[in-house]
Amino acid sequence: MGLAEILKKFPGQRILVLGDVILDWYWWGQASRLSPEAPVPVVRKQRTTLQPGGAGNTAANLAALGARVSLFGVTGEDSHANDLKAALSACGVETGGLMADSGRPTTTKTRVIAAHQQVVRVDEEAIHPISTDIADAVLKAVREDLHNAGGIVISDYAKGFLTPPLLDAVIGEARRAGKRVFADPKGADAARYRGVFLLKPNRLELGLLTGLPSETHAEILAAGGRLAGDMPGTHILVTEGSEGMTLFSDSQAPEHLAPAPRQVFDVTGAGDTVLAVIAMAVTAGASWTEAMQLAAEAAGIAIGQMGSVAVSLKQLGTNL
Repeated sequence: MGLAEILKKFPGQRILVLGDVILDWYWWGQASRLSPEAPVPVVRKQRTTLQPGGAGNTAANLAALGARVSLFGVTGEDSHANDLKAALSACGVETGGLMADSGRPTTTKTRVIAAHQQVVRVDEEAIHPISTDIADAVLKAVREDLHNAGGIVISDYAKGFLTPPLLDAVIGEARRAGKRVFADPKGADAARYRGVFLLKPNRLELGLLTGLPSETHAEILAAGGRLAGDMPGTHILVTEGSEGMTLFSDSQAPEHLAPAPRQVFDVTGAGDTVLAVIAMAVTAGASWTEAMQLAAEAAGIAIGQMGSVAVSLKQLGTNL
């Protein structure tokens, strides 16, 4: 099956996304002088844009690829929650699974950009675990949607939504229903993700998960093999930035894909793009090689633009 044929199977897939949703707020402007108050640039703001970030960016990428997406996460009860829901709805993402928690703000990252360079980022967040009541409500909603889903995507940004009990319950429900779980991990506890179909760490995350060096491709081969051995039945896909990505599957030989050279403007959200494309391609019946090729092409499109970018099915198809 060719890559173009695989893309024809993307539209209409039903995917559930669980994870830490983030509002990415960009302030765009120009800087022509330093402040007399401190050695920092003075940015004259010209415009602002809002985009879904975190699990929201993953969901937006899936929707842009043609999937019908239900997103589960937690927001605050504030204006930023309304902004985030509006941005997600504009991307075609169903937001009924977003739970409001009055005890936390909506996670927001405000980036100040001057002449295509990020000057500073300001984060608003609370990372304490969600309550049992919210976790129970999420699990109930997931159970109701699961039978119609082709797969589940988990986007972990360590903001408190994906508690160990909720993760364990969702992975267990998916396995019993015969649904594949594709997860982007955070932190050093690989046991949190035991039972997922695919785990997609980057080099830094692989090092945290294994406690092994992970700065070179040779080190990735050792650390990735160790993690795959510790998680039988789970495919490990390590994204390696400019050196591509490497797949580990139990005792099979690693499969490496080296990307074509790209001009990089912003790597924000590129991992979300890779996760979305891999989930869509594998669910559509692609081989691992085909799925990795599509994901690498989509990531190349994403890093060539500023900000979190939802790569569309049309863009991906045009670039093949």
